[in-house]
Amino acid sequence: MSAKILVVDDEKAIRDSLNMILSDEGYAVSSAADGEEALNLINKDDFDIVITDIKMPNIDGMELLSKGAKNSPSTFFIIMTAYASVNTAVEALRYGAYDYIIKPVEFDDLIMRVKRLLDYKKVSLENKLLRQRVVEVGDFNNIIGKSEPMKKVFDLIKQVAPTNSNVLVSGKSGTGKELVAKAIHYNSLRKDQIFLPINCGAISENLIESELFGHKKGSFTGATEEKQGLFKVADGGTLFLDEIGDLPLNLQVKLLRAIEDKQFLPVGGTKHIQTNVRIIAATNQNLYEKTKKGEFREDLFYRLNVVEIKLPSLNERKDDIPLLVNHFIEKYCNEMGKKVLGVDNETMKVLMGHDWQGGVRELENVIERAVIFASGDMITVENLAEHIRGEAHPHGYPDSLKEAIAGFEREHILRIIKKFDYNKEEAAKSLCIGLSSLYRKMEELKIPTKSPR
Repeated sequence: MSAKILVVDDEKAIRDSLNMILSDEGYAVSSAADGEEALNLINKDDFDIVITDIKMPNIDGMELLSKGAKNSPSTFFIIMTAYASVNTAVEALRYGAYDYIIKPVEFDDLIMRVKRLLDYKKVSLENKLLRQRVVEVGDFNNIIGKSEPMKKVFDLIKQVAPTNSNVLVSGKSGTGKELVAKAIHYNSLRKDQIFLPINCGAISENLIESELFGHKKGSFTGATEEKQGLFKVADGGTLFLDEIGDLPLNLQVKLLRAIEDKQFLPVGGTKHIQTNVRIIAATNQNLYEKTKKGEFREDLFYRLNVVEIKLPSLNERKDDIPLLVNHFIEKYCNEMGKKVLGVDNETMKVLMGHDWQGGVRELENVIERAVIFASGDMITVENLAEHIRGEAHPHGYPDSLKEAIAGFEREHILRIIKKFDYNKEEAAKSLCIGLSSLYRKMEELKIPTKSPR
C-alpha cells in the first residue's frame, strides 16, 4: 500500500507541482489550500506525511502542526518556509515537525527527505511497540497501564507488598486480579518462596477441602494415599484464593481458623499442622452484600479485607487502551509470525469509543482477530469484528437525512441493549417502545439479538 501524503499550501502552482512530483514517485497525494481544510482532511484520513507551508491565511503552518500532531500522532510533518532562518526551523521542530525545507523547493531533495522519513517512520513504529509495551512499577509482572486509576493501584501494591497483611483484590472478570496478586507476592519478602493460586469456584465442593487442607489415607472413599493441602505446600509463601466468594460456607469457618490460628487440620486428621502463609483473595462479587445476605461470613470477610485493592474496569481506564493494543499486537505477531506495527488513527478512535463490557479479555480477543485479518503493516477498521466495526463512522453521518437517522438509531439502540446485557424486554422499556417494535428495529438495522461474546 503506497504512503499517503498531504500537501498544504495557499499557492495553487506549488500544490500542483508537488502533487505531480510525488504522485510520479508512486505516493497517494492529497492537497489543501489552507490549514483549516488540511485539518478536516487529517481528521477524516490517515496521512503518513503532511508537507505544509508556514505562512497561510486563517490557520498557519505552525497551528496546523500543533493541532494536526495532536489529532494524528502517527503523522509526520515537514514544514516549508520561504523565510529561511535558524529560528524558524527550531520553532518548527519544537512544535513537532520532523523536517523542514526551504522554498523554492528542490524536488530531488524533497523526494530524498520523504523517502528517508518514511523509512524512519517504519523503524519508529517498531520501536514504539517496545517503548509503550509495559509501564512497570518495580517487577509488576506485565501489569499494563499508566492511567490515573492504574497509578493508584500501583501505589497500593507498593505500600502493601512489603507487609504480611492479607489483601482482597476485587474487580470484574478480565481486570487482572491474579496479575495484581503476583505483583504483591514478587515485591514482598516472600518473593523467593512459592506463589500458589487456586480457583475456589472451579473445584467441586467435595474436593475443595482436601485441596486446601489435605487429607489422611483412608479418610474417605478414594483416599488411597496421604495428600498435602495447599496451605502446607504454600508454607512460607503466598496462597492466592481466586473467586473466594464461591467458597462454601462450611469451609469458610475452617479457612477463618487457619488464618487466625496459623494451623489447620487435614481431612481425617487428628493433629494440627502449623503453616505460615500470606493470603491474597480475589472476587468479582460484592462480598459485603453477600455478608448482609448470610452468604459469606462477616468475620472471614474482615479478616481477608485488611487491605482492599479495587481494580478499575477497562471503561474506567480507557487511557490505557493504546498501551494494551500495542502489547497484544506484539504478542500475537510473535505467535503468528506476522509483522503488524500498530493500528491506524481511525481504528484507535473506534477502540477508544467502544463499550468494553468484556474488559481487557474482550480487547485482547478483538486484537487477536484483527492481527489474523490484517493484510498490511497497520490494522484498519475493516480488520475489526463486525459488532465493533458497526460502531464506526469514519466520515461522520451521511448527508441523507434518512440514512443519518438510521445510523443514530442503530447506535442508540445498540448502546441501550448492551446496557441491559441484551435483555430485550428491559431495553424496550428503557426505549419506551414495544418489544415487537424493538425486534423489528433490530432486524431492520441489522443489530445482533445476542451478545457477540
